[in-house]
Amino acid sequence: MSNVLVSGGAGFVGSHLVDALLARRHRVRILDNLTPQVHGGQRPAYLAPEAELVSGDIRDPNALHRALDGVEIVFHLAAAVGVGQSMYEIAHYVSANTHGTAVLLQELLSRRNLVQKLVLASSMSVYGEGRYLCAGCGDTPGARTSEALKLRHWEPVCPRCSEPLTPVPTDESKALECSSIYALTKRDQEQMCLLFGHTYGLPVVALRYFNIYGPRQALSNPYTGVAAIFASRLLNGNAPLVFEDGKQMRDFLSVHDAVQATLLAADRPEADGCALNVGSGQPTSVCEVASALARALKTDLAPALTGKHRSGDIRHCFADIAAARRALGYIPQVSLASGLDDLVKWLRLQQPQDRAAEAAAHLSSYGLTV
Repeated sequence: MSNVLVSGGAGFVGSHLVDALLARRHRVRILDNLTPQVHGGQRPAYLAPEAELVSGDIRDPNALHRALDGVEIVFHLAAAVGVGQSMYEIAHYVSANTHGTAVLLQELLSRRNLVQKLVLASSMSVYGEGRYLCAGCGDTPGARTSEALKLRHWEPVCPRCSEPLTPVPTDESKALECSSIYALTKRDQEQMCLLFGHTYGLPVVALRYFNIYGPRQALSNPYTGVAAIFASRLLNGNAPLVFEDGKQMRDFLSVHDAVQATLLAADRPEADGCALNVGSGQPTSVCEVASALARALKTDLAPALTGKHRSGDIRHCFADIAAARRALGYIPQVSLASGLDDLVKWLRLQQPQDRAAEAAAHLSSYGLTV
């Protein structure tokens, strides 16, 4: 049994992690600012009453000092989340994510040898585009030009020979080519935490989560995960809004598998000092997910293709999880069909507010969709 802190522990992934830690009989403390966009400033009803909640911001040294008292393991999940919103709330995202992590590390430095491990929630967004192969040129960057996007040429082509590219699983050796402010801040978090761990001898693991979905997602937050945004639309009788042509490939990860990997990262020293992908290892198109959710909710609403590109979005990225299998013994347990069934059971008990159109209009007002 250990004394554990989960920053951001009132959130979607954090609250499931808290449940799992309590089931293992750890003493769990949460630090969360209960941000209005997600929680409305209130302790969520799903949050385990056995967990101690310190209501405060990760950037507040006094709140952090209280939250870390007696703690042996830190799971750092507190962050402002959302690619699109990060492109116009730049100062907020950099402050919450980059500066917030700096404040945490400063506090950890002041209590050296007391905290024994730090597990960071990173993101697949640090890669930018995923990995691609060209039949003639081999491993090739998949960045798309603004000219191509304006012409609705969604698929990347080889920058050397202009031939179509084939998306392949992305492993941890791929260069980090962030395409949003959110991604930059997650890269900052990773590099800061891993550098701190190397310098001061603290075991640190950064987990690059792919597209997590499941119960407790913030359904009325229009910048949350795509499955929750689609679900909010469908539950309000509206077709899911899909950027580009909906054929962009992602790796959809059940929150239960994300928690499994997070617990393994805390337990297994083989991953110390590493950044690891955590995904399902299975590519799925955005339109496939929208259609599967509609079927599960027993509606015939088809995805509405906007034919627009959102700044910060990438075309394809899905995980190679071989490194997590080797280092952690991580094996995904939840199929997409089973995970969506789990999500839908929870969705039927919710009354989400559909704000997707409002968010799309906001992005457009900043010139962030073309």
